Amino acid sequence: MKKIIKIITLVLSSLLVLNACKKDSKTEPYKNPRLYAGGETTVFQESSFAFSTPANNLIGNNMDQHLAGDAEFEQAFVTAPASVNQGLGPVFNNNACIACHPKDGRAPHPDNVNEFTGFFLRASLPGTDANGGPLPVPGFGGQLAHKAVYNTEPEVSFGVSYTEHTVTYDDGETVSLRKPVYYVASSYIPFPPDAMISPRVGPPVFGLGLLEAIPESEIVALADEADSDGDGISGKPNYVWNAESQHLELGRFGWKAINPTVLQQCAGAYNDDMGVTTPYFPIESSDGQTNGTNLVVNDPELSQDQLDDVTFYCRTLGVPAPRNLNDPNVHKGELLFNTINCIGCHTSKMTTGTFPGIPEISNQTIYPFSDGLLHDMGFGLADNRPSFDATGHEWKTRPLWGIGLTQVVGGHTNFLHDGRARNLEEAIMWHEGEASKSISLYKSLSKIEREQIIQFLNSL
Repeated sequence: MKKIIKIITLVLSSLLVLNACKKDSKTEPYKNPRLYAGGETTVFQESSFAFSTPANNLIGNNMDQHLAGDAEFEQAFVTAPASVNQGLGPVFNNNACIACHPKDGRAPHPDNVNEFTGFFLRASLPGTDANGGPLPVPGFGGQLAHKAVYNTEPEVSFGVSYTEHTVTYDDGETVSLRKPVYYVASSYIPFPPDAMISPRVGPPVFGLGLLEAIPESEIVALADEADSDGDGISGKPNYVWNAESQHLELGRFGWKAINPTVLQQCAGAYNDDMGVTTPYFPIESSDGQTNGTNLVVNDPELSQDQLDDVTFYCRTLGVPAPRNLNDPNVHKGELLFNTINCIGCHTSKMTTGTFPGIPEISNQTIYPFSDGLLHDMGFGLADNRPSFDATGHEWKTRPLWGIGLTQVVGGHTNFLHDGRARNLEEAIMWHEGEASKSISLYKSLSKIEREQIIQFLNSL
């Protein structure tokens, strides 16, 4: 019944919003190509369901599989023995996909880093594994688990402290930035002093199929590692290990683009975040609490069909349409955004290729505002933990589509890889490194012009 009510609400809301757009005969925003941020998958939804709506062009069996995946995405796992959804742990960070991606959106920066949230810490030792990726920490793996099943000790507890510093614009206005410093507060065995840690919060999951369907050649063509055009921006691709093909492939997903496909992203999340095994990753990801052995009882705990369904769901969520495109302030904000070269990384327009089995995401013109590449973001955002070709100062350009609906969907405006930015202005001002020229220009703008850029971002 809950699912039926949700679907009816989504359909009615979408029809009302679309009808409102069509009735505005003076502005006719529905005729602006950029309104269709996700191509034909675009949904005209501005409620708390904006990130949870199926692609607008899904039909037939593909819609059925999407809805099946939706149910899987919301399922909470429990410890064995249980009749359904058993397999949680023995150590984990959370117990459901939706718990780290509330309403399919971004998790907030937690008030308490040790509660059930979308926050966790990755970890590795200096060096690389056999595939060129991060070297897991013995006894802890590649992700630190701060929760555990009954009668088992968590691997760690997290700690965080904050410092505030003020940035001054050229006109004398100021903004205060909050910098968190994370650490391992306690651990079930000694945590290696040379281990590197990196914070994460769960990002939105809509539009992933479209990003996966962009041809590699289109993304790589945007790279400029030697900065041959002299604009200070030198994006590069990350080539990462594909556990299915057993080859290095273009990384597309994760804050450092460490996963090549939505399938691997989903299977990795089940394994690392929840301690749930799949046919893709049939062995527990962390050897913590297992005395160096891997638990394989009743493995895999998620079937291939279930994994395929949740992967399909993440590939076929619709992208929300931008709003207020004809507002003069939004238009001016976009011009300023382009003028100070934010567009140098946040590439507005991309085109997908043919994606096997999902014609709905194939051959679409989309507006993600991301080049899909790694960029040096400077000292302030550095985690100092490399991952494949990504250095400790590099992060993948996040898509900006839907960013203005974060408050409506998630009830917060926390941004960046660990949610440290409390609003869009702070998120902008954390940009350094390759963004230094753009930030210098942004700081020189008038307060009205800076607000117009924020209005533009909130329209996306």
